[in-house]
Amino acid sequence: MKNLKSVIQYECMTSFKYIWVFYAIQYACVGLIYILTGLVMGTYEDMGVSALEMNSIVFVSILGVLGFKEDFKMLIQNGFTRKYIFMATLSLFCFISGIMALVDTVVGNVIHYVSSNYSSMYGAIYGYGNLFMNWLWLFLLYVLVCSLLYLGILIINKVGKKVSIYLGVCLSGIVLLIVALFRYVFSAEVVADMLEFLMKAMGFMTDGTINYLFPALSLLFIVIVLGIGSYVIIRRTELN
Repeated sequence: MKNLKSVIQYECMTSFKYIWVFYAIQYACVGLIYILTGLVMGTYEDMGVSALEMNSIVFVSILGVLGFKEDFKMLIQNGFTRKYIFMATLSLFCFISGIMALVDTVVGNVIHYVSSNYSSMYGAIYGYGNLFMNWLWLFLLYVLVCSLLYLGILIINKVGKKVSIYLGVCLSGIVLLIVALFRYVFSAEVVADMLEFLMKAMGFMTDGTINYLFPALSLLFIVIVLGIGSYVIIRRTELN
């Protein structure tokens, strides 16, 4: 357990400082856009940007893949088991995602309050009435993105780039097949039922209300599935 604590601290502290570099650059750009918009348009009510959380998604996407081989090799050489490496990585994803979700929730709501023309990602979908669900939704979304990209890099490392390309082509074919099934095979009733299920999973009920818990549970379910897949692969992973 002491070894697990040390590897979690290493992973989190190594990446922690980059969060503030990211936000410093992002909000410097936002401030510049805000000033230029005011000078050109003569008003500061329109921020000129929206959904800054998309930048955070790009950041956590990089986090999900960057440095895998270096960290894996270093930790394996220092006697850490694959189980500990996986748990440390998952802890890192939760740690970074929790901080960034908190910052994005607070800042997104503040900017929307200052400039009503600005819309955060969560606010544009679900509104601004629940700060905790806003944070939880962003947290789970960021963890999902990290987990998805992490699973992808684990698969590439396991099977090699050539096989990964073939898998990517097969996946694209499956997506096209699913689209074709929806368009040409499934009846309108089946498609409507599937769309209704997806809408409910996103929290939009048939009576027009919003269930804020459903989208969080949906994201959590996907994160668990991705986590299980990553753990199965990393247990058999060798550094190529």
